[in-house]
Amino acid sequence: MPAVDLRRPELLAYAACAVLVVVLGWRVLRSDEHGAATVAPAASASARTGSVSVSAAPAAERRATVHVVGAVHDPGVYRLGDGARVQDAIARAGGATGRADLQAINLAAKVADGQQVVVPRRGAPGGAAAAAAVGAGAGAAATGSSAPISLNSATAEQLDTLDGVGPSTAQKILDYRAAHGGFSSVDDLAQIPGIGPKKLESLRKQVTV
Repeated sequence: MPAVDLRRPELLAYAACAVLVVVLGWRVLRSDEHGAATVAPAASASARTGSVSVSAAPAAERRATVHVVGAVHDPGVYRLGDGARVQDAIARAGGATGRADLQAINLAAKVADGQQVVVPRRGAPGGAAAAAAVGAGAGAAATGSSAPISLNSATAEQLDTLDGVGPSTAQKILDYRAAHGGFSSVDDLAQIPGIGPKKLESLRKQVTV
């Protein structure tokens, strides 16, 4: 092959082309790096946004624990959903018995947590007082300091304020009321263990049915 004789101008032209190729290649590489750097933060920001875009969990349903006593088939403590009514509490307790006086109760009243729902018997004294207590919160049926306390609607805390009645006797009174559907007279207190004739006489002025 014959030797190529390159003159100075041609060498300069080749060198200029080589420099141009290098410069163009360097600019292309820089442009690619800049584009990748722009996409990466955007992707990272999108990932961060997705990680915090979490739907809030629904709030736990509130519930009310009530004590259903009186003329129902299954007296006891039951948990009801928020917004439950007195009629729902009675239904959970097996429904009212044939002797229940449902006319004396506001079945549409909302129940409150800690409430005692008393279902009176037909013809039993104190049914109106028990009805007044149903639908109110626990302890809401408080009476005045001089007014006698109703045995058919009083809470354990109210009974505990009576002279000669402590927490234990107050609970026995509530148990008797639940088992018998209420008190027909103050004399029924004689059936409570720990209440003798003397204590019964002292309680006559403090309680009513």
